[in-house]
Amino acid sequence: MQKKIKTALISVFYKDGLEPIVQELHANGVNIYSTGGTQQFIEALGIPCIPVESVTSYPSILGGRVKTLHPKVFGAILGRRDVPQDLEEMKQYEIPEFDLVIVDLYPFEETVASTSEEKLIIEKVDIGGPSMIRAAAKNFRDLAVVASRDQYPSFLELIKSQHCETSIDQRRSLAAKAFEVVAHYDVAIAQYFNTGEEHFLASFPSPKSMRYGENPHQPAVFYGDNSKLFTQLNGKELSYNNLVDADAAMQLIREFANQTVVFAIIKHTNVCGVAQRDRVAEAWKAALAGDPESAFGGVLVTNGTVDAATAREINEIFFEVLIAPDFDADAMEILKTKKNRILLKQHTQVAYGKMFKSMLNGVLTQKQDEGNFEKWEEKGGRDATPEEKDDLLFANLVCKHLKSNAITLVKDKQLIGKGCGQTSRIDSLRQAIEKSKQFNFHLKGAVMASDAFFPFDDCVEMGHAAGITAYIQPGGSIRDIDTITYCQKHHLALVITGTRHFRH
Repeated sequence: MQKKIKTALISVFYKDGLEPIVQELHANGVNIYSTGGTQQFIEALGIPCIPVESVTSYPSILGGRVKTLHPKVFGAILGRRDVPQDLEEMKQYEIPEFDLVIVDLYPFEETVASTSEEKLIIEKVDIGGPSMIRAAAKNFRDLAVVASRDQYPSFLELIKSQHCETSIDQRRSLAAKAFEVVAHYDVAIAQYFNTGEEHFLASFPSPKSMRYGENPHQPAVFYGDNSKLFTQLNGKELSYNNLVDADAAMQLIREFANQTVVFAIIKHTNVCGVAQRDRVAEAWKAALAGDPESAFGGVLVTNGTVDAATAREINEIFFEVLIAPDFDADAMEILKTKKNRILLKQHTQVAYGKMFKSMLNGVLTQKQDEGNFEKWEEKGGRDATPEEKDDLLFANLVCKHLKSNAITLVKDKQLIGKGCGQTSRIDSLRQAIEKSKQFNFHLKGAVMASDAFFPFDDCVEMGHAAGITAYIQPGGSIRDIDTITYCQKHHLALVITGTRHFRH
């Protein structure tokens, strides 16, 4: 069912992109109603505009809080053109018929992001706008609704190509978008006010279709705006798995913000190589040495500027993504020789806050695992040396970013062995020791971190036999005393942190 647009109500906050729409409506003989700043904008274009006040007989009042909230305005939107009683009442009360409603809401989210002053934030809670959008969307059989300036270009194309006519399918599609816009707006406001939630509330705009999901047969969409986090300088479009690994990489490097250079290699969200050194090239070489086999096809991340020397080294292997705060110009020349290689310049650290995932028939939420440890209790046969302490801190942070059960072996701030995703802790340790042997590392003087408590003393016993001299774990096992006693008897350092770092 085609409908000709004869009248339009326009009330928007941002006027960008509105002019060509107004010009097109006017060229097609559409009568335009408006109020406030939008009315002034339209009239400044030399286009006649009917003030909403002439319909309502009320001026804009209460500092602009009440402009369009009136039965005649909402009657003009909600009146059903195929219901005789509605038409009779509209005629009786001199209510016009609106065929189009264009609204752009007050910028609530932008205001929250730019100020903490509650008075300013509250004034950007739009009342009339969402009400008009919902009303117009509800009555999509009789009128079209444009609920965001993001729709201006597509809507302009529509009215140009169809001479200001719309089909029922187009109006239904516009209505669906309108309800999405209002829902997102309401969630943002609820999140600002709510300290404790009775409902799970989340809304992310800007959907982007992925080539596919985790596997080729799985469709996938990403919702969000990554341009706030990084700029892509080179390479193909980020895939679903690229995004998952990039998130893991940025979570890890966030732990080392404002510290000496760290370079890390991520594979399937697990750290397979990481080291801290004075220079980026040195950190890269040490990270790669930890597991050069697993590094193939990985995601790389550093907190230092990538220079030409580092770029030449990195260029020797195949990798999917490289994330860094900056790249020297000559480094970019080297790295961009592979057109599909993804290079991301990171602008800021990810602010995680609440994490969530779909689970069974609901959603599971939790706070981000922040920090390294709650306490530092030396429980072994001696205190850790300064060098061991540095390595224990490093090992514990890295262990936090491996799938449980997780074990990390570190020496001189270099990951030299790791075990993760095993069903028993001792198996993870076996894996870690084998990895270290595979790449010719000597464990004498190395340290070990565990993401959760040692249930028995078998881990420290096996580690001791391999040459490991210091251990860090959260503690909490009913058999902690067995591990403590073993370390005390064999003059090994043991730190209890009180903080578990499970990762599933």
